[in-house]
Order: sequence, then C-alpha cells, then structure tokens
Amino acid sequence: MKILVTGTEGYLGSLLPSLLIAKGHEVSGLDTGFYKVGWLYNGTNITAKTLNKDIRNIIPEDLEGVDAIVHMAELSNDPAGQLAPHITYEINHLGSVHLANLAKTMGVRRFLYMSSCSVYGVASEGDVTEESPVNPQTAYAECKTLVERDIQPLADDNFSPTFMRNATAFGASPRMRFDIVLNNLSGLAWTTKEIKMTSDGTPWRPLVHALDICQAIVCALEAPRDIVHNQVFNVGDTANNYRVKEIAEIIADTFPSCKLTFGNNGSDNRSYRVSFEKINTVLPGFKCDWNAQTGAKQLFDLFSQIDMNEDTFLFRGFTRLKQLEYLIRTQQIDQNFFWAKCDNVVV
Repeated sequence: MKILVTGTEGYLGSLLPSLLIAKGHEVSGLDTGFYKVGWLYNGTNITAKTLNKDIRNIIPEDLEGVDAIVHMAELSNDPAGQLAPHITYEINHLGSVHLANLAKTMGVRRFLYMSSCSVYGVASEGDVTEESPVNPQTAYAECKTLVERDIQPLADDNFSPTFMRNATAFGASPRMRFDIVLNNLSGLAWTTKEIKMTSDGTPWRPLVHALDICQAIVCALEAPRDIVHNQVFNVGDTANNYRVKEIAEIIADTFPSCKLTFGNNGSDNRSYRVSFEKINTVLPGFKCDWNAQTGAKQLFDLFSQIDMNEDTFLFRGFTRLKQLEYLIRTQQIDQNFFWAKCDNVVV
C-alpha cells in the first residue's frame, strides 16, 4: 500500500513511518517543518521522504497514486491552538477537510484522521464512549469535532475514512514533546528532582503511549474495510485512565529522590474517563503494550542514556507553544502561519 503520512516531523509522525515500512508499505511524508529543530535522539535509521509543505497548499499532484492517508499534521495541543484560534480553525478544520476532499477526488481509498479524546472535554459520570456527546473546551478540540462532522458524509464505496480519538499521548519520540502531562512531569523529575503540582491532581486523564497509537494506526490500515469504514475509535486502554495525581505519583516513584507536592484546585476543568472497549474488541490485532509505569521507566532510561540537562528539557523545540511563539516573534512565519521569506538571507 502506498501511504502518505502528514506530520512526519512531529511527535507521532516521526515514529510511524518505520513501522509501516517494516510491514512492507511504501511511505511518503508531508510536514510544514515548524518543529524540525526539536530532535532529542536518533530513534531510527528508516525514515520517509518528506515533502516540506503546508496542508493548506496541497494540490492534486501531491496525492497521485496514494492508496491511504494518515493525517496528523495540525497545530497540535490546546495551548498552541489557543494562540491564534482563527488560524487553528483555518489549518486544523478547513485544511483537514480540504485534504480529505482532495483525497477522495484523487481516488485515495482510506483516510485515517488523528482526532483526540479531548473532544469529550468535561464529561459526566462514568466512562465516555464513542457514542457519548462531545463537549470540546478549546479551539483545538472543537476543530477535531468539526473535522469528524464534515468528513463523515464523504464516506462511500470508494472513500473510507476512520477517526482515531487518541487519549493523551506519552512516551519517548525523536521529535519529543515536553508539553504533555507524563512527559512534562518526567522531565521535571529528572532535571529538578521536584514536581510541584499547582492543582490537587484530581482531574482524570486517559493516557496512551505514542507507540500504541502507531500500532492502532497500522491495525486500522490493515483491517478489513467494513470494520473501520466511517468508524470512530477511542485509542487507548480503559486501564490507563489515571487521575493526574496518580501520574505524578508514578513518576515520583520512578525517578529517584523526586519530591512531590500538591496545591489546591487548579483552573484546568478538563476531566474525563474514557472507555476503550470498542477498539480492543473490534480492531483486529490491537492492544496496548504500555502503561504509565512502563512509560515513566522508558523516559528515565532515555534521559539517563542521553544525559539530558535542564536546557534541553526547556528548549523551545520540544514545546509546541514556545516554538510557535518564537517563529512569530522572529517573523519566520507570517500572521497566517505560512513561512515568510527571510529577506536578509543571501541564497
């Protein structure tokens, strides 16, 4: 299968191509390159040839001969999405729908969209399922719901979309992110030996390891069409619903001499437990291999191996919002988040 992966220079996108290539697929990539400076370690010697391009500028020729698309190239995570909500909608919502429409026109048969469990926002009692009402709290999460809404009607005998609502990701990646909860707390534990929670840590967070997300993608691409056609899957394992307090305690136990303190209730009102029964019973071959304990241990071992210091942990390339703010401040991207020409650079 010829597969285009968007976002190959991102946290998940840098892990996925080698798994697909190992399964015999032909993989190409597309990425705007905003986060290419964030390289923590050399994770694989197998990478996909990547076209440096904004999804808003994709043309039919870019999709010639493509059998399937895995689309994850968006402004990622809630703080980055809130930086310029109107641009978030332009890229994440309209750009994604543009890509899906073009894919259908060009005969792409499968389209996997990386959605998010953040669409559930503040949930009611019990575990939310794929059938539960969505309640997005941010521009990022709302765009996920809008993309699902607008792409689902495109499904027909020749175009098969699938929507993967990933839990909050964690774990090591060459294109590391330290702005997601388990990775961030692990970095603090390693560099400062202290985790100071500003909240009481009671909100729920469903977690899923980055490699388990990639495995879910592989399974969905290779599954019989009728199983995944126009389906929504929560991606994770029900056992991996944690309170933020529990995540912090697991990390403090994993990183020696780490001091842990909690504060009062914080301002983050996002809290939800998620059921992952559907993906674990319906999608052939899928199961999560990781949990918070093994993920924290993976990061401890990685930080030890590369002798990570605080400057590396705090580097803008590993935090989406910091990197975008830097590109805006230095006028490397314009007000619409397109790359700007650097007039003072001689080429």
